Amino acid sequence: MSVSVYYSASRATALTAAETAAVGRVAADSATAFPFPDEESLCLYEGDSEHVVHGSTKLPSDPERMLPALAAVLGSVTALRRAVPDADWHVHLDDLDVPWDETEGYAFPGLSGGELA
Repeated sequence: MSVSVYYSASRATALTAAETAAVGRVAADSATAFPFPDEESLCLYEGDSEHVVHGSTKLPSDPERMLPALAAVLGSVTALRRAVPDADWHVHLDDLDVPWDETEGYAFPGLSGGELA
């Protein structure tokens, strides 16, 4: 059974050139910093009329990799939201919404911290 993180941002206006560049930087940084190069990291889809940013990431099935990968993906999605702050964001882990915190970003309690590194 696979578990995936889904992320999307919607708004009436398209991304500006600066926002598009920022989203590209987040995607590149995510690919470089992802802890498991042989696994899927941040995966953004082509833009459409409904979303200015959207994508998904299939998490590793190995329990030793799943939580660190989830933390890395949520960190990248946090960076995306901060790059495009004036959109309606929805982030969920399959059917479970991921909470947003202005200070911490997207995270689950106990997910970040040294014990996952």
